[in-house]
Amino acid sequence: MKFKLNTLINQARGGRVVRTPFVDGDEIDRRMLQDDEVRHKIAGGFPDARRVILTLHPAHIPEVDSAVTVLRLTPEDAAPAWDLQDFSVQLRRLELNEDQLGDLREDRGGFLLAATSKAAQTLAALTELGGRHVDVEEVGESAGKSSKVREVVVPSMRVDVVGAKGFGVSRAYFQQGIDGGKVRLNGQPARASSEIREGDSLAAEGLGRIDFKRVVNETRRGNFKVELDVHR
Repeated sequence: MKFKLNTLINQARGGRVVRTPFVDGDEIDRRMLQDDEVRHKIAGGFPDARRVILTLHPAHIPEVDSAVTVLRLTPEDAAPAWDLQDFSVQLRRLELNEDQLGDLREDRGGFLLAATSKAAQTLAALTELGGRHVDVEEVGESAGKSSKVREVVVPSMRVDVVGAKGFGVSRAYFQQGIDGGKVRLNGQPARASSEIREGDSLAAEGLGRIDFKRVVNETRRGNFKVELDVHR
């Protein structure tokens, strides 16, 4: 692990705003972040990002920026076309610090890249990459299309049940994602039988992220009405 989470938490308790570089989200123990004196933000530029930046700040500070910018880089239309691996090779030749770069994804003939503000300044100045002209456009802090708070009724708090209902897909389809290792609960690979609780985050590759806000009530039939913040 490139950082000591307890050290950052103590620094935030002491009044500082502190953040990690880009790290694998699985390295973050979400249970340690439940602290009344400290608030946190986990951002990777995409709702289901694997590489993220964790920002911690004292509770009296209402909000801080995510320190993440998403850029769309579109190489000129020339043969042979670059795939994701080709483009990754070209980026490495820029000798940017790996800690400054997050997830890289293909998008509409170009590529979306999450980066720190410092790396984004370098990338925004690009006019050429690998001998090809490249257009660079700043997307913003997030490449997610939307965020919507939903109330849904579920028979249990199992990950497969809440995830399928929250994203509006079949339980069988969502189960395929779990079996393929594409679903993570608080940064860790999820099991269908795992229970999701208030404050938990459920990310599914290709679908987005669900932040479990609260249980609204229990229905007469023993089901649960829950409030979810769905990022797609």
